[in-house]
Amino acid sequence: MFRRTIPLITAFLSGLALIVSFFFNPGEIFLGEIQEVVLQWMTIIGGFALVLGVHSIIKVNMTKVMRREREWPYKLATVISVLAMAVPAMIPNSWSPLFGNGTGSIYNWLFEYVDSPMMETMFAMLAFYIASAAYRAFRARNTEATLLLVTATIVMLWRVPMGEAFLRLFSESLPDYINMFVMNGFNVSVQRGIIIGAALGAAAMSLRIILGIERTYMGKG
Repeated sequence: MFRRTIPLITAFLSGLALIVSFFFNPGEIFLGEIQEVVLQWMTIIGGFALVLGVHSIIKVNMTKVMRREREWPYKLATVISVLAMAVPAMIPNSWSPLFGNGTGSIYNWLFEYVDSPMMETMFAMLAFYIASAAYRAFRARNTEATLLLVTATIVMLWRVPMGEAFLRLFSESLPDYINMFVMNGFNVSVQRGIIIGAALGAAAMSLRIILGIERTYMGKG
């Protein structure tokens, strides 16, 4: 009973507080300050949730390592990576320059020379997959596909120095026109439409959670 009722009441009161505080001036009435208080509590709860998530990752992966399940060395590497990044960063920098997250620390060294190169490698490999997908998608089968093909070709030419130099052969101001009409015109208008749609969807989902209609966050449908 309490496991179902208390989360619903908490979600309702939190959502109602944020909605009500939006219409009041924090400097004149207390209701306007509720939003800041709720956001601070959200940050605190998010910190505890992060700790719980790290504990869950270590527990699940260590269980598979101890059982020598399939691909357990990768699970062990995950646990070692989490501990190597987290533990030195949590130790005060006053103990040693190697601790903390400042320049020259273990955390900074791992981030700069291990984590960042791996992320760059991953995104570099994704570029080839994106190019392959674009080649299959950009086929002039109909009017819409042809329009997509032409626009994508122009934008890709505009985004690289070689393509920009090629466009300037036709007109010195052609790249600026592409930036003005395509990127800051058509592209921005479509993005705003998508953002408005996403905002309406988020508002609808928020109302469902506040009213107790949506209960998936409690593990129930």
